[in-house]
Amino acid sequence: MFERVTILKSVLFVATEALPFVKTGGLGEVVASLPKELIRHGEDVRVILPKYGDIPSEWRDKIVHIYDTHAYVGWRKQHCGLARMEYQGVVYYFIDNEYYFKRPGYYGYYDDAERFAFFCRAVLEVLPHLDFKPDIIHCHDWQTAVLPVLLKAHYGHIEEYGKLRTVLTIHNLQYQGNFDPFVVGDLLGLSEDYYLTGDKFEFYGSANFLKAGIAFADAVTTVSETYAKEITTYEGGKQLDGVLASRKNNLYGIVNGIDYTMYDPEHDDSLPVPYGISSLEKKRENKIKLQERLNLPVDGNIPLIGMASRLVAAKGLDLIAGVLEEVMALNLQLVILGTGEAYYEDMIRWAMQRFPEKISANIFFDEAFARQVYAGADIYLMPSLFEPCGISQLIAMRYGTVPIVRATGGLNDTVQPYTSENPNGNGLCFYDYNAHEMLYTIERALTYYNDTAVWFKLMKNGMAADYSWNRSVEKYLAVYDILGSGQEQEQKTQPYIGAELPNLAAMALSPEQISV
Repeated sequence: MFERVTILKSVLFVATEALPFVKTGGLGEVVASLPKELIRHGEDVRVILPKYGDIPSEWRDKIVHIYDTHAYVGWRKQHCGLARMEYQGVVYYFIDNEYYFKRPGYYGYYDDAERFAFFCRAVLEVLPHLDFKPDIIHCHDWQTAVLPVLLKAHYGHIEEYGKLRTVLTIHNLQYQGNFDPFVVGDLLGLSEDYYLTGDKFEFYGSANFLKAGIAFADAVTTVSETYAKEITTYEGGKQLDGVLASRKNNLYGIVNGIDYTMYDPEHDDSLPVPYGISSLEKKRENKIKLQERLNLPVDGNIPLIGMASRLVAAKGLDLIAGVLEEVMALNLQLVILGTGEAYYEDMIRWAMQRFPEKISANIFFDEAFARQVYAGADIYLMPSLFEPCGISQLIAMRYGTVPIVRATGGLNDTVQPYTSENPNGNGLCFYDYNAHEMLYTIERALTYYNDTAVWFKLMKNGMAADYSWNRSVEKYLAVYDILGSGQEQEQKTQPYIGAELPNLAAMALSPEQISV
C-alpha cells in the first residue's frame, strides 16, 4: 500500500457547488465527497462557496457570519462577507454579497463574468482571515478559473500568497466562460497584454476564463484518464486543444468516485426495499414498486431500462429518437427522469403518449426518486455523445443495475464490457455514436438478461467493483505532494505508465499520447 512520506498539506477547494447547499450536476457531488476522503487521508481540506440566496433554509440558518471586508472587481469596491459552517466533518466557508448571489438560481445571468470575478477576488481577500492557512488552492471549472490568474497578477508579490500553488479541475470542457474582452481590464484589473498576447484570455475575439485558468494554474486535472486524452484532440478539445496540449506535462486525468456511504442500496431510506450484493433477489421488489408508482404494467420479469439524466444532446437523446420504434418493439420498459432542453422534453412526452404501456416520462428531478430508478431498473442507459467522467454509471453499478454506455470519456474508464471472453466485465459498451449500434447493444443485453446466471454475475460484478474515492484520492494526493514539494519540474515530464501507480509521474501524459 502507498505510504505518505511527505508533509501533510492544507487545501482550500474553491467551487460554486457542493451538496447539500447547492447542486446542479456532478460538480456538486464531487466537491461534497472528495474533501471528506482527503481528510480521511490526513489532509486539512476545506471548501469555500458563494452564499447563494437559494441555499435551503435548513442549512442557510446554520451558517455563521464571521467577518466583513471588501474586494475589488476592477475599479468597483464591493462588500465581502465571510461566513462559516461545518458539515459532516468538513469546514465550509461562504462568500456573502447579496447583490451578486441573493438571486434565484445560480448561473445564467447577464453579469456572470462580474459575479464570478468577484467571487475569485473575494476568496483571495479573505485568505488571511480564515482559521487555517492553505498550501494549495483547488479551483473547479470556469467560474473559479481566473483565481490563479488574479493570484499571480495581484498577489504574487506578497510573500504568503507567493507560496500558494493552484490546481484547476475541468469537470466539463463544454462550459468555458466566454465574455467580451473588456472584462479583462474592467472586471479583473489586468493590462491589455493579458488579452492581446493570445496565450492567456484571447479566444476567437472573446475573453475565455477557462483558457486563462489553464494557462496559469500550476496543475490542471480533469475527471477521467480518457477525457484527459480526448480534450487534447481537435475532436474533443472544444477549441482549447492547443492550450491543453501546451500544458500536457501538467495535465492529469483522475477518474471521479462516489461516496459509498451516500449511495448504499443496503441502507438507502429512499428505497421501498433495501438490498445488497448478498440479497440481490430483493432488487426485483423495487422494480415492481417502481412500476406500480409509474402506472406501468407490473411484471417483475420484463427488463426495465432506466435513465436519470439531463435531457440534452450530449446525453445521447438523438440516438434514442433515431431507433425509438425499434426499441419499443423489444420486450422491455423504459423509465426516463430529468429535465433539459424543451425539444428533448417534448420528444420524451410524445414518446410516452405513443407508447404509454412501455415508457414513463418524468420531466422533473427528485433525488429520492432517482435512487428508486437506479434500484428498480435492470439496465441503466448512457449513450452519451461525450462524458467527462459520469457519475450515473457508478451509482447504477453500486445499485446492481447493469450499465449500457457509449465508451467515451469516463464511461470508457469505468465500464468494462462483458463478453464471453471477459466474464468479469461490469456492463456493456458500444463505441461509435450510432443509433443502431446502441440498439444492437440493448438487444445483446436482453439476451444476457434472459440467462439468469449470466445476469446475476453482471450485477454482482458491478456491485463488487470499487468506484469509491479510495483509488482516485491517492492520485490527487500525489498531485498535491509534487506541487507542495516544489519539485514538479523534475518529475512532471515522466511518461504516463499506468493508473495504478500512486505518484504524479504515473499520471502525466507523454508527448506521444497527445494528439493535436
